[in-house]
Formats: sequence, structure tokens, C-alpha cells
Amino acid sequence: MFRKLLFIISFFLLVTNNSLAQEKVVFIDINFIFKNSNVGKELNEQIRKKDNQINLEINKFKNDIEVKKNEIISQKNVISVEEYNKKIENLETKIKEMNKLIAKKKNEFDKFKIKVEASFSKELNSIIEIYSTENSIDMIFDKSNLLMARKDLNITKKIINLFNENVKEINIK
Repeated sequence: MFRKLLFIISFFLLVTNNSLAQEKVVFIDINFIFKNSNVGKELNEQIRKKDNQINLEINKFKNDIEVKKNEIISQKNVISVEEYNKKIENLETKIKEMNKLIAKKKNEFDKFKIKVEASFSKELNSIIEIYSTENSIDMIFDKSNLLMARKDLNITKKIINLFNENVKEINIK
């Protein structure tokens, strides 16, 4: 009885180990694909341009405020106290309005980045899904979530080539 039980347990463990050894597991570097694929480069350029535009507007606003502040300070001894206070209030109102506008633009920029990343991920996932089906891959991990793996399990180059061949542009809605 004991031998039969030992035999059944041993057989079960061997079968389980063989079935686990049959699984095909690979990994990809999604950030690398986003930064280096043809479409990813275009999307990164769009993000960079929008970010630069917002930063230019912010710097222009800061410079304008600094000039007006210095102008008001230079007039402090020339104009009446009431007029000076009124100019300070106007400047503070303008600063509050511009801060709201800047916050709105940054929020729009963040939403744009999220849309870009979501659109890119959607296209990339469809390529990865097709590749995994064609190559009988059971699991695909993102490189950023791995501690260590064999280099031959990295399919990033294959996926980036497929992505470049199949995705020519991504329209952001």
C-alpha cells in the first residue's frame, strides 16, 4: 500500500514538472519599444513639443510678472498709496488667473500623455498577442518587472520589428 502511494505521488510530481517545463515564458522591454520604435519616437516628439510649449508659456508669464512687479515697485514712491495697492491687487489677480490657466494646460498635457500611452499600448498589445499566439508563448513579462532572466528570453527586438512593420502611425483622439 505504501509503495503504491509513493509511486502515485512520484508519478504525479514527474508529470507536473514536465508540464511546467513545457511552458514558454519570455519578456519584453516595453519602455524601449516606446522610445525606439518609429511610431514611439513620433509620439515622444509630440509629447516633448507640447511640454516645451507649456514651459515656454510659463516662463513668459513669469518674466512678464517680474517686469510688472519691478515696474510697480519702482513707482512706489511716485504714486499714491491707494494707487500702489490697486496695482498690487491687479497684479495678484492676474497671477491667480494665469496660475489657473497654467494648471489647466498641465492637466490637459497629462491627459494627452495618458491618451498617447493608452493608444500605443493598445497597438503594441495587439502585436504581442498575435506574436504570442503564432509562437505558442504562454507568458510574457515586462522587463521592468523582472529581477533577472536569460538574455535569450528577451523578444524585444522581434516585437519592435513587427511593430515597426505593422504600425505606421497612431492617431490620438
